[in-house]
Amino acid sequence: MTTYFNEMYDGGQVRPPYARLSDWMASMPADRRLEKQAEAEALFRRIGITFAVYGEGGDPDRLIPFDMFPRVFTGGEWAKLERGIKQRARALNAFLVDVYGRGEIVRAGRIPAHLVYQNEAFERAVVGFVPPKGVYSHIVGIDIVRTGPTDFYVLEDNCRTPSGVSYMLESREMMMRMFPDLFRENRIEPVDRYHELLRRTLASVAPAKCERDPTIVILTPGHYNSAYYEHSFLADLMGVELVEGADLFVDGAFVYMRTTQGPKRVDVIYRRIDDAFIDPLCFRPDSMLGIPGLMDVYRSGGVTICSAPGAGVADDKAVYTYVPEMVRFYLGEEPILNNVPTWKCAERDDLGHVLANLGDLVVKEVHGSGGYGMLVGPKSTKAEIEEFRARIVADPGNYIAQPTLALSTTPTFVEEGIAPRHVDLRPYCLVGEKIELVPGGMTRVALKDGSLVVNSSQGGGVKDTWVLAE
Repeated sequence: MTTYFNEMYDGGQVRPPYARLSDWMASMPADRRLEKQAEAEALFRRIGITFAVYGEGGDPDRLIPFDMFPRVFTGGEWAKLERGIKQRARALNAFLVDVYGRGEIVRAGRIPAHLVYQNEAFERAVVGFVPPKGVYSHIVGIDIVRTGPTDFYVLEDNCRTPSGVSYMLESREMMMRMFPDLFRENRIEPVDRYHELLRRTLASVAPAKCERDPTIVILTPGHYNSAYYEHSFLADLMGVELVEGADLFVDGAFVYMRTTQGPKRVDVIYRRIDDAFIDPLCFRPDSMLGIPGLMDVYRSGGVTICSAPGAGVADDKAVYTYVPEMVRFYLGEEPILNNVPTWKCAERDDLGHVLANLGDLVVKEVHGSGGYGMLVGPKSTKAEIEEFRARIVADPGNYIAQPTLALSTTPTFVEEGIAPRHVDLRPYCLVGEKIELVPGGMTRVALKDGSLVVNSSQGGGVKDTWVLAE
């Protein structure tokens, strides 16, 4: 039977980071817990913190489940994570600058050329262009899992438009509102500076042609997008305009925003739409979401797009397997955070191992996300395994496989009381003139008993993440 590291208990004893929460947990009667849970749900609904799931019928806008039991890290644990996250963000950006330039890592034989140049996320439209400060991925969301007291692994990198930071911020706000005594009794590092750091990061990569305080906007596909709440939430916090493609236009060498006072020049676009839709003259001609001519202005240095078009080649799940090599190649350092062991189905020996052990592995599509397009072998039926086997055989290069990790658990409020549930963590690393991140992140929790899938679209929830001040 698999044993899992419980982050609160060690040999039946409460671990020091959770010491003050033990009494809090024990002193909360069931009726008060239910009352507080209802209060949290009402607040989330009133504020509008929902996410969208399409194609399943019914109302696609759903309330994300919120668990009131916080997850806790010591200052020392966080210090190691922070160093590893920053190191990884530096290496990923160095890789992007390289592969859109001379491609030295490919020339050196450290990563196969086809994984980069035949990757559907590789954008030839930006080959030879170096964005301001040499930054392609300005917001890097790195998904981290824990398997033991000192064992942390990177599950995947998100270099394009990682979502979920609103849940990190709103979960903290919710806990402070409902349980103020906890914050008086515990020295918890704040996360509420995130929007200030994000604005500073975006402003620091304004184009050289910007001769004033940069005008920043958030570009959203619109209110039907699953993360629209987050787009509007961040725009409000930063005090910048939330715009759709129709609100912007190109005139000469610059991008302008339509306002009631007339056109206003835009310097930095924090885009929350995919590459394919940002400019119908460069990418998909049928896109109604983008700005015609935007890429010409971008390549001529008239506007900065964050994250840069083409950044997605760095978070491909097959490229992920080479990130430790990127750290060594570009930084001359050993990785602080290790990858999860991964088999690449495109390689014959790896494919044979995967097909022979499907019932024990987690198999993912190279470009999949949201918990879709994956097989969790130990939790799947024989029919599901055989159906997935056929998919892998038909297109091996589209899949990677990983062992079923013994993800750590944290105490979680469930219907029957308190029970351990599996968790992961997504911190948000901001890359501009500096590399910064707030002490915390979005902890996702698999609320179904025994489930290892934490995605909200697959029944997962969120909880507040504490980093204790030293």
